[in-house]
Amino acid sequence: MPETKGPIPSARPGKAAGTPTREDRLKAALKANMARRKAQARARAAGTTPETDEDADHGADE
Repeated sequence: MPETKGPIPSARPGKAAGTPTREDRLKAALKANMARRKAQARARAAGTTPETDEDADHGADE
């Protein structure tokens, strides 16, 4: 039977030093999401809506 080891360490020695961790990727995604939402809120307050990739697809079929 294979020998079981303890929990996997968070910093794996085989990974490149410049590779972002899951936590770093989540932080970056959250920061981008918050910036996008702030921009949308500012645009709504100004009375205009910013054109996004998602918005562009909705009206193309009509």
